[in-house]
Formats: sequence, structure tokens, C-alpha cells
Amino acid sequence: MMMERALLRLLRSHALRASRVSSSSSLLQRGAAVRRSSQQLRAFLSASSLDTVSQFELRDFAASRQRPIWEPWSRGFADVAGGPGEIVIPFMGDSVPDGVIAAILKKPGDAVAVDEIIAQIETDKVTIDVRSPFAGKIESIVAKQGDTVTPGTKVANVAIGEEGAVSTPSPPPPKEENVGPPRPKAATPQPTPQAPPKAPVESVPAPGSFRSQSPSEVHLPPKSGERRIPMTRLRKRVATRLKDSQNTFALLTTFNEIDMTNLMDMRAEYKDAFQEKHGVKLGFMSGFVKAAVSALQQIPTVNAVIDGDDIIYRDYIDISIAVGTAKGLVVPVIRRADQMNFAQIEKTINTLGKKANDGSISIDDMAGGTFTISNGGVYGSLISTPIINPPQSAILGMHSIQKRPVVVGKDIVARPMMYVALTYDHRLIDGREAVLFLRAVKDNVEDPRRLLLDL
Repeated sequence: MMMERALLRLLRSHALRASRVSSSSSLLQRGAAVRRSSQQLRAFLSASSLDTVSQFELRDFAASRQRPIWEPWSRGFADVAGGPGEIVIPFMGDSVPDGVIAAILKKPGDAVAVDEIIAQIETDKVTIDVRSPFAGKIESIVAKQGDTVTPGTKVANVAIGEEGAVSTPSPPPPKEENVGPPRPKAATPQPTPQAPPKAPVESVPAPGSFRSQSPSEVHLPPKSGERRIPMTRLRKRVATRLKDSQNTFALLTTFNEIDMTNLMDMRAEYKDAFQEKHGVKLGFMSGFVKAAVSALQQIPTVNAVIDGDDIIYRDYIDISIAVGTAKGLVVPVIRRADQMNFAQIEKTINTLGKKANDGSISIDDMAGGTFTISNGGVYGSLISTPIINPPQSAILGMHSIQKRPVVVGKDIVARPMMYVALTYDHRLIDGREAVLFLRAVKDNVEDPRRLLLDL
């Protein structure tokens, strides 16, 4: 009797949960289902004594009775776990609905180990590895390079272990799935005979006018000595975001120059002791991050953002660092940079830089950010106008250090100088605030003691 009451309470609890999210008509249906399940349970228990009914039989019976009540109201999640021997596309992030298979590293017949990479997915932001949850032998690759896939899409079948008998249950589903596609294909040949007559008609004016086909894009005719390759998803995403930035923001850039003498002298004097204690090199980026943090605290509007008709002011500072990689531009984020010292900033930059270069950087590493610093000086850039990284409101551009004659007191001396540029959204940030911000960065870098004294 105790077992019966427990099962009845379980069924009623599922019905109560369903009632919170269901309509009155569906509630009546579920109530009837509970009554039917209760009657069936009593009949099941009366047909055999409790002594002869095992716990497994009761569990199976309860599971079969719960299913009609459980399924209608349960929230659906993307199932990224495949069946036995199936390798599927993993979850790629909340803001990444799909991706393109950039490379397939295994072929049928290859051995695969647990957690071994078999394919790589290129998304709008990062490259994601598809790893095998099984050890065994690749039976078949069901996806192709260049396919657009979503989480849960099957990539390959694996014969688990040395014997392929374990993976025999998995072939029937593909065969059943393959039965469906031929039917639409059988229907498609009917319109295909009509397509060839239309194709020549459309292809006649094509050689004479390439722009007439798509007014928004320019399609160049092929020439000898040229090769055409598709853009990567990351490159497309960067292009879209940069163009949206130009179309949305009222971009304006102000410039200044910084005497790097004191910061370079401090680095030269303490770099060995710094690396010995903290295990990372002391670079110029940590000094600029600290200088930018101090300037953002003085001019909080530069750290704000426009959202519709409102302005959002942030009480925290997350600095994005633009990093150029072989696959495109990525912008990892130093979170809560206002609470970090020089060593913590250098360690974070070093870690994020390695992850960006080896392709292991994740979406979480690049999400957010309130202000961006871009160092084009590492490539030899003397001066430039950086573009804002949406949805931020400003970006600081660093450039190469060159010795130039400057006036110090009454003398003209050669000093290591750097041009810096601040591109900002003029809808939110006035020229006065932009100039004061860049001036604060200049003062902090030229005299790093100000950072220690919080000036």
C-alpha cells in the first residue's frame, strides 16, 4: 500500500505541475489521465500480490504511466547527445545557433580515442571542436565539409571498442532516415525538367551585366591568375559588425601623442624582477589598460552606451583587447579590469592571447566588454582611426613608438613618442569629454606614478 500511495502522489504532482502551464481544457484531459493511471495501477497491483511485484516492474509501470502526462508540458531542450556510437554537434553557445563544418579530421576506418577531435565547426565568433565521446573505429562520416549544422546534428558513426557489434543498433535509424529523403527527391525531378529551359534564358544576359543580377553586390567576372574562395564565418561576422558600426554610430576620432620615456624606463628597470616574481613579462599593454581604467573612472560617459532612448552607465569596467589572428579579428575581454593590478592584467592578456592564437578561445571569453583597446603598433602602424566595437561607445588605438624631436623645457630632444587615437560615438560623447579622456590616458602613461597615487 505504501508503494501504491507513493506512485499515486507522484502522478498527482505531475498533474499539478502541468496545470500551472496548461489551459482549462488540457487540465481536464490530464485529470482524466491521472484517474485512468490510478485505476490501471490498482488493477495492476490487484492482479499480483506485492510480494511478487518487483521494484523494477513498479518503476517501469510508473514510467509508462507518467509519459502521457510528462511530455505535453515539459520544456524542450536541444538534445546534443547522440545514440550509441553517434557523434553529434555539441552545444555552441546561446548566441550561436549554427555553424559551418570547416574541417573533417577523420575518415571511415580510422581509429578514434575518447575526447579525440574528429571535426571543427566554424561559427560567427569562434572555432569549436567536435570530439568523440567513444573509443573505437569510424564507421561512416555522414556530414560533409562546408555543411551548415546545428547542435545535435549527427556527424559520424563509431563502432565502439574493437568489435563493431556494439554499434549495430545505430545503423537502423540512418536507414530509416534515408527512406524519407528519397520521397522528396522523387517529387523534385518533376520540376527539374522545367528548370533547364529557364536557366538558359536567365544565363543569356548574365555575361553582359554582372551587376544586374544582384544590385546590392558586385560580382566580378573570373580572370586568369585569380582564385576565389568563400569567406569564413568569422570574417563575415567581423565585416557585418564593422559596417553596422559605421552605419549606426556618429563616428569621430580625436588624436594625441604620448611620451613613452617614463613607462619604458620603468619597464626596463623592473622587467626582470617582475617576470621572476609573477612568471609573465611586463609589457606596455598593462600600463595602457591601467591608464584607460583610471580615465574611464574620471569620464564615465566613455564607459556608457546608448540603448534606445536611454543611456546605460556601467559601474564596472571590462576592457576588450583586439587581437588579430590568422582566421580574423577576435576581441577577448579582461573582466573587472578596475580591480586588477599590473601582474593580473599581464597574466590575463597572456592567457587570452594564447587561446586566441591556437583557436581555443571560447565565446564566453569574448562576450561583453565596455571599452576596447587596439594595438596596431605591433604591426608598425603609425596612425589610424579605429572603428568602435558595437555595442560599446569608444575605442582607443595605440600605434608604433618612434623617436621624434620634441621640446622639453628649452631644449629640443629626441623622445620615444606614440600617437594615440580615440574613436567615439558623438551621439553620446561630446568632444570635450573625448579630449579630456585622451588627455587623462596621456598623463597616466607619461607619469605612471599617478596610477599608484590614484590621481
